[in-house]
Amino acid sequence: MKNILWALLSFVLLGGVFGGLLALASRLFAIKRDPRIDEVTDVLPGANCGGCGYAGCGAYAEAVVEGRAKANICTAGGDSVAKAVAEVMGVSAEKMVRMRAQVMCSGTSQHAVKKYVYDGAQDCISAARLGGGDKLCPNGCIGLGTCVAACKFDAIVVKDGVAAIDYDKCTGCGTCITRCPKGIIKLIPYDSAHWVGCASEDKGAVTRKYCDVGCIGCGICVRNCPADAIAIEGGVAVIKYDKCTGCDICVEKCPRKIIWSRDTQSRGITIKNPVVAE
Repeated sequence: MKNILWALLSFVLLGGVFGGLLALASRLFAIKRDPRIDEVTDVLPGANCGGCGYAGCGAYAEAVVEGRAKANICTAGGDSVAKAVAEVMGVSAEKMVRMRAQVMCSGTSQHAVKKYVYDGAQDCISAARLGGGDKLCPNGCIGLGTCVAACKFDAIVVKDGVAAIDYDKCTGCGTCITRCPKGIIKLIPYDSAHWVGCASEDKGAVTRKYCDVGCIGCGICVRNCPADAIAIEGGVAVIKYDKCTGCDICVEKCPRKIIWSRDTQSRGITIKNPVVAE
């Protein structure tokens, strides 16, 4: 009996010793957390949108403090947050180039040819699995609102079968871009005067068959642009945003009427008040 008691006592004593040693070691070898991580996290908007390229605001804060990320890449926070982060880090604040999402499609229900009637899950990814969606255009917006559901800033609506961006609410986080199965949502400079509402990759004759307003790559806009701010790439006109002066000549000359000004999102959609009509 005494042997058992001694064994139990020895076990308890050894456990206590080892526990104390482990506690001491954890204190001695613990990695100290830089308090600036919490300070940076506190000035971030907390949206955890991923627009900075990191999993969330906490991960971005760690990257900033560790020197792996700049202080001015929080798309949701903009210049004010960039300035606050820079102050925490004791560095000069670099001005951000604000971006906005843009749905490169004008193929509304009135203009895009349908190849079948879709009656499935109201989700673009699900519809895309059925022959790429119900629109004949392989690069047309499916318009079931997967991007709407993904947007954390309530910056997207669907009007007449095409998604539209509310520029005032859009932070340029890029979440909608990763969710769009067609890959037709792009980030462009926030103050861009014009954009081409088409992502077709086919020749003009083919595009005409599936959309009344698709870009046919005629080059009229290119030839008439005084600033050399438009090019034909992959069969579709593309704006060179750094050169565009907003003169509106391309808008007037386009025979398909799919070069839009900043004040319009698509046919019948005004981005200043992007409300779905009854």
